[in-house]
Amino acid sequence: MAKTKTRTENKAAANKPSDRYDELRRMLDERRREVVSALHHKMRGVRAEGAIGSTQGVLDEGETSEADIQEEIELALIQMKAETLKRIDEAVRRLDEGTYGNCFECGDEISPQRLRALPFAVRCKECEEAREAETSRERAQAQRRGTAALFLDLTG
Repeated sequence: MAKTKTRTENKAAANKPSDRYDELRRMLDERRREVVSALHHKMRGVRAEGAIGSTQGVLDEGETSEADIQEEIELALIQMKAETLKRIDEAVRRLDEGTYGNCFECGDEISPQRLRALPFAVRCKECEEAREAETSRERAQAQRRGTAALFLDLTG
C-alpha cells in the first residue's frame, strides 16, 4: 500500500504546475490584460470619434480624407491588438497542454529571454531568423518575376 501511495504522490507532483509554469502563466495573463485594456480603449476612442464626427456637420474633401485615413489607422491598430490577443490565447492553450516554449520548427526550447520579450513566440530565434530570410528571398524572387513579366509585356 505504501508503494501505491508513493506512485500516487509522484503522479500528483508531476501534474503540479512548476514555478516556471506559474511564472509563464502570470506573464501571459498580465500581457493579456494589457492588450484587452488597450483594445477596449481603442474601440471606445473610435466610437467616440465617430460620434463626434457625425455631429460636426459637413466636412470638405481634405477633412474627409484625413478623417478616413485616421479611421483606417485606428481600425488597423484594433486589428493588430485583436491578433495579439489571439496569439496570447493560443500561447495559454499551449502552456496548458505542456507544449509552450518549444519551437514549432526544431522542437528545441525557446529561450526565456525571447519568451519574456515575445510571450507568444512559436519559434526559437534561429528558426525565426531562417524563416524571415526565406520570406525575404521569396519576396525578392516574386518581385523580380513581376519586373521581368512587365519587361516582357513591354517588349512584346
